[in-house]
Amino acid sequence: MTDKDLPTEGHSSKEEESLTLAEMVRRVKDRRKKSGTPPDGLERRQWHDRRKERAQEGRERYLDMVQKERVMLFGQGVARTTDQLLDMAGAGGASELEEEGVRDRATGDQLRSILPVQLWLPLSIHLIDLREGVLRVAPLHELNDRQIQALMSTAQRSGLSVEKVEVEIWDRAELLETLRSVHDLSADRTEKTLAQWLADVDNGLLLNQFQRDMLAEALQVRASDIHMLQDNNADSPNWIKYRIDGDLVPMHLLPPDAMARLTTLLKRDAGLNFGDKTTPKDGRFGFSWQGRNIDVRVAAGPQAQDGEKLTLRLLDRAALKGFDELLRRHEDVGNYLAKLLSPEIKGGGGLILLSGPTGSGKTTTLYACVQQIDRRRRHVLTIEDPIEYELRYATQWQVRPGIEGSQFPDLIRAAMRHDPDYIVIGEMRDADTVETSLRAAESGHTVISTIHADTALQTFERLRSLMPHERERSSTYTLAQQVKCVLNQRLVRTLCQGCAHKEKVSSYLDEHEIRQLGIDENVFIRRHNTNGCDLCNRTGVVGRTLLLDALLLTMGPSERNNIYEALMKNANDITREEGVIVHSRREGLVDLVVSGLVDPKAALSHLED
Repeated sequence: MTDKDLPTEGHSSKEEESLTLAEMVRRVKDRRKKSGTPPDGLERRQWHDRRKERAQEGRERYLDMVQKERVMLFGQGVARTTDQLLDMAGAGGASELEEEGVRDRATGDQLRSILPVQLWLPLSIHLIDLREGVLRVAPLHELNDRQIQALMSTAQRSGLSVEKVEVEIWDRAELLETLRSVHDLSADRTEKTLAQWLADVDNGLLLNQFQRDMLAEALQVRASDIHMLQDNNADSPNWIKYRIDGDLVPMHLLPPDAMARLTTLLKRDAGLNFGDKTTPKDGRFGFSWQGRNIDVRVAAGPQAQDGEKLTLRLLDRAALKGFDELLRRHEDVGNYLAKLLSPEIKGGGGLILLSGPTGSGKTTTLYACVQQIDRRRRHVLTIEDPIEYELRYATQWQVRPGIEGSQFPDLIRAAMRHDPDYIVIGEMRDADTVETSLRAAESGHTVISTIHADTALQTFERLRSLMPHERERSSTYTLAQQVKCVLNQRLVRTLCQGCAHKEKVSSYLDEHEIRQLGIDENVFIRRHNTNGCDLCNRTGVVGRTLLLDALLLTMGPSERNNIYEALMKNANDITREEGVIVHSRREGLVDLVVSGLVDPKAALSHLED
């Protein structure tokens, strides 16, 4: 798509005033479909402007509340900046870093998350920031020309616009303190600590140090979970594995007695009975890393005869993606969802469903939706099992299995007596939860929930399978009336832009594969470099991106009888109804392939799924 393919800004604003939301969503989708190319030129600038405008509105929305909180916290001896409190409220400023194009501004934290740790940590430098092409660093030792050139080269391959490196001279004591507090660990240090501890396995100080080094290392390499298997069988290896970009990576091998000591320490910190290895149990603890509070959720369960399995989920608020960032490549879906999350009048009601398999990012999208809501003027009440992130200005209830009156259905019924505008349900698991959720939506509350399903259409079948047989028709009618949108999502691994090979698609795919994707054979794509580079830790991939299969139901209540009929007979007929906008997985994959973010062969495997 080029700039001339779009209406001018003046015509666009006048014209859009007279359009319904459904027509605006359909128009954006049609523009994408005709062009077959990713957002470009004027469209990208307009998106960026809208994102900055929304971020500014969010900051202004909570600013007076945050300033009063800051004064109170200071009186209690807790120092927090205004920006820190706004970030905790989910109203931080729009990131200046974009996934595409030139990036010439970044904070130190952003630089540390983008640049590979093996580049800057051995140099003992503190990354200050990047402004207008100038990368500012504070080195502990003098840098030579070769080191500066290597720093610039890697930054440029990471997509940063670095024209020069500016060295700042800091007080040595201050710099050492900053390096200790900010530059939390590398793989080399973790391995060194492990070797020291294994040489003196009874040393409690070294055990505690290894635990901290392991957690910091996992966060540094962007791990979402840590898997630990403790088995006393001599033939069973005791591995510590990190889940990075969806894959398990073996990291550290421990002898059984050392692993037993480590799992006991972790269970103790999480408040669990470390003597019981037979009963599954959950706990959590927190620790500080790079000035941020990290929450660690610990799940323990039995392994074989007398062993144990521990899974640690690392919950870092700073890693949560914002609403606009998450749905950037799905502008039509983002605009429609934003409208549903900011109704003009109270009592609009409706059901927003997020579906997908385990590990597809449903919870991240759920929290992004909550952060998009104006929690200053609207009451958001969440019901979760467990609560993963604490949300400021929202009421959060924890489901407590085994305690009467503390299950999902009980808490949903109780929630309606607390005057909520939005009820956020962690997961629909059973018939009673589905029934009470539908009643809540029918009574005028906006209900947002997740459910396990493979496609957007299958989400309806999954819900119907949970409905009581005797009330199936009435519940299906309520579902047809109340559902506003269904987002089914996957996370696909994105190629490292520093080392991916670029070539014509016709030289990489066969003719039938090109037809299967439905793209032009002359399009240039990027393919996976299996050797990788220093930016991607030799894997060829960096991170994952959202892939949506969505149904947007834009019609009013009086026009929804056909939706009910389709649900009762054949859910596939929903996609052919007037007012239903379909955002297929195929369209999203083609967009990612043409944008150079996903390998075409990997995209074909997702099509087959």
